[in-house]
Amino acid sequence: MTIGDRIDNQAGRGVLSVASGLILVVLATVGYTLPPPFDPTPLRADPVFQTLPSQPPDEVRPVAATRQITTQDVTVTAEDGTPLQATIRAPVAPGRHPALVFVQGAGAGVRGEFTTQAEWLARAGIVTLVYDKRTVGYDFRNRDFGLLARDALLVLEKLLVRDDVDPARAGLWGVSEGSWVVPIAATRSSTVGFTVLVSAPNVSPMRQVTWALGEQLERLYAPSGVRELLTRAMGAVDMNFLRYDGLPALRGMRQPVLALYGTRDPSIPFVESSMALTGALAEGGNGDYTIRYLDRADHGMRVHGGPFAPGYLQTLANWVLGLPGTARPAVRIAGATPIQRLEASDVPAAPWYAGGTVIGLTLCLAAVGYVVGPVAEMVVRLRGRSPAAETNARIWPPIRRRFRRMAWTGAGLLVSVAAFITLLVLFSVNQAGAWPAVLTGWLVIRILALLMLLQEVTGVAAVVAGLREGWEPSRPQSFAIAGVLGGTALLLVAAAYYGLFAFPW
Repeated sequence: MTIGDRIDNQAGRGVLSVASGLILVVLATVGYTLPPPFDPTPLRADPVFQTLPSQPPDEVRPVAATRQITTQDVTVTAEDGTPLQATIRAPVAPGRHPALVFVQGAGAGVRGEFTTQAEWLARAGIVTLVYDKRTVGYDFRNRDFGLLARDALLVLEKLLVRDDVDPARAGLWGVSEGSWVVPIAATRSSTVGFTVLVSAPNVSPMRQVTWALGEQLERLYAPSGVRELLTRAMGAVDMNFLRYDGLPALRGMRQPVLALYGTRDPSIPFVESSMALTGALAEGGNGDYTIRYLDRADHGMRVHGGPFAPGYLQTLANWVLGLPGTARPAVRIAGATPIQRLEASDVPAAPWYAGGTVIGLTLCLAAVGYVVGPVAEMVVRLRGRSPAAETNARIWPPIRRRFRRMAWTGAGLLVSVAAFITLLVLFSVNQAGAWPAVLTGWLVIRILALLMLLQEVTGVAAVVAGLREGWEPSRPQSFAIAGVLGGTALLLVAAAYYGLFAFPW
């Protein structure tokens, strides 16, 4: 009779099922009751955004982007000695022209991303400069927007010394993350003549990312538990820039502002961002702003990632070329009417027991526990003791097999959760993905979590049954028992906190 048969005889399948069910209820309750809760509320937008007037015809009138241009590659040395490679495009025409520096969004930020619009604007009569974002001092976890702003100002100075640039009409263009950088630069230097903010979040990076993930999960028909998993995981992330507040910099801006948003942008809370922008500028006493919503435009001002949205390049060129007359338009907010359903809610910081340090320690302890089993077995074999003398050969081998399966299940759950979160982030960044992949990944994670729970219950029952039969585990075997059962218990508690046992299934 195997140890599994003895477990069934002594404890009974019914008892094990009831025990598993009770523990499942306890773990599900833990997931529901432990803070922080996250439940975004519907957005109450300012009535001005509910029906917007159309753009004035002069803003979208055709622009003759047919001038000959010159192209020059230059190097700008940042304050810390980092070389920033840049490309200047200038129209071949007499006189001084407006100038525009492109400030990149998140990521590598290579200058080739802006070649099309930089060349088009140069042919329309605007001197443009695009540059490679620094790689020193900027990475996935640490981002200093102030440092990036100083880079932008140094690059702008490269244009201000040119004879074909009008210094009063030289400004900064920033997209997405760059729109946190541009206001900082504008408040630090009066050499910034104007600013263009494209797809500017104007909320904290944490709120922006959370909102974007929520929109993607809605599009992919993800279960509610997926949102809970992501938000709790984000609450435990410690990155120095996620709680950045960009409103003080917006309040300090005195330059004319052009803000462009797309009605099909799934990456930022565009209505809330506009409300934050107008509120901050009003508090700072800056009434020189123009906000335009472009129909069907996405985060990069393109239609489905393809060509630029109709009117984008024309609006940008006409506004810059018309300065200072276009700085204060007759209609400040116009364009296609945007619709934002939910607020960009902030993710509360994880409590101490769910912070990154504690979660990391939990995973390390679980990993150590799983490693103890094979190490203990190796120690037993190296000592050369016979199975009969060391353990009851009828008891230890099946328990050992159970422990191996538990370790593989625990490792599989960790890998699956990490892969699932990575998949969702990639779907959000690339605006891609399909709902079957999300549902399948979520189902795999939930099944592995439930299997781990069942294995823990039956593993404990197997050890108890063996002890009742007179089994006296050796010290290495005791370490293996404590390590595997304890490590699995830690993972179960962590899985409960992240909602893997929540109802409905």
